[in-house]
Amino acid sequence: MTDTVHTTLRESLVGERARVLDQLRELGHDAARESFDENFADSGQVTAERGEVETLTGTLLETLSDIDHALAKFDGDTYGACESCQQPIPPARLEAMPAARLCIGCASKRR
Repeated sequence: MTDTVHTTLRESLVGERARVLDQLRELGHDAARESFDENFADSGQVTAERGEVETLTGTLLETLSDIDHALAKFDGDTYGACESCQQPIPPARLEAMPAARLCIGCASKRR
């Protein structure tokens, strides 16, 4: 993988991380405490919607975890290698999913 592609993918992950954190804040999630702000359930309507918000928050937290994992792989110089077979993940897959942990072959075996 070229340095330019490597840098572009890292920047993409950093940008996506910032977007996910913004979405979590908009949902009332306090990342420092990993909870919702205490005024979250002030109304009946908000309480009724809390389950949906918690599901969305869970998905965003999983995405954030995947992004942080990918960024750690950059720091450990292992980014772009499949975690199952250790072969390089094709650049097209990484461009589509910068936080991909598996190559297409290994990912399809897990389904």
